[in-house]
Amino acid sequence: MKAAIVRGRGLTPVCADFAEPVPEAGEARIAVTAAAISPVVRSRASGSHYSSSGHFPFVAGLDGVGRLDDGRRVYFIMPRAPFGSMAERAVAPAAQCLPLPDDLDDITAAAIANPGMSSWAALVERARLQAGETVLVNGATGTAGRLAVQIARHLGARKVIATGRDAEALSAVAALGADVTIPLGAEDLADRFQAQFAEGVDVVLDYLWGPSAAGLLMAGAKAGPEARPIRFVQIGAASGAEIALPAAALRASAIALLGSGIGSVPPDRMIAAIGGVLQAARPAGLRIATTPVPLAEVGQAWNRDDGRRTVLTIGPAA
Repeated sequence: MKAAIVRGRGLTPVCADFAEPVPEAGEARIAVTAAAISPVVRSRASGSHYSSSGHFPFVAGLDGVGRLDDGRRVYFIMPRAPFGSMAERAVAPAAQCLPLPDDLDDITAAAIANPGMSSWAALVERARLQAGETVLVNGATGTAGRLAVQIARHLGARKVIATGRDAEALSAVAALGADVTIPLGAEDLADRFQAQFAEGVDVVLDYLWGPSAAGLLMAGAKAGPEARPIRFVQIGAASGAEIALPAAALRASAIALLGSGIGSVPPDRMIAAIGGVLQAARPAGLRIATTPVPLAEVGQAWNRDDGRRTVLTIGPAA
């Protein structure tokens, strides 16, 4: 079968022939129609992600959309290695194959599941968001951040604050439901952060880490004992893997520092979060920009970064 094969650490996948998977007990075989190129898929393929196995060669891809042998259309996640999702066929545990709503097309389903899950799991499983609370999304101009704004609103947030480095992109995020936007390059950034925490922030979803996360944590600490407790959920590290944070910032505030990702959320709850996103996609009007690309062009599309989610099209899609 044709597949996107990673032959070594740091190498771009190439479309070539790979052995076809045979399902084992408890597994389902999927004829794949679409699979998205996401940051976590890239980092796992490069060997830099903390969940990477380091064994080569393998087929790239963490999740995808396709059809089971009985014709049912499903989203699937974590196919059995070395058979990733970016291939004509994959195998995955049957419990990790979720039925798709009839009105959700394959391309959108493949694109929205992973980035949508990141905020759904963070809000529902880690932060335990309550209706009427205020959510701040740090890094709201990326694909996952834009969905986080929409999902926070769908899950009942009263107020959503969005930060981002691109002022023009932030204006688009406002149209998606952000009540307040804060450009990260603003000269009065610390004052803007402190003003929002003074008004009350319940949950921070952090996709950036780095200097902006440190600034938010310090602003939360300076809000004083009268401020509402803050659940700070760390999801991504687009701005850096480490920060310098004074210990007193945590001692002097009611900040709960949490992580959300593979390892901090049990697999069954992660799958439930994905199911929530897929079922809510149409009713909530969740929007994601996509660029479909044939599997044969995986090499050219692998590192594309145009603000849209690249989705490999593999078989006949719905």
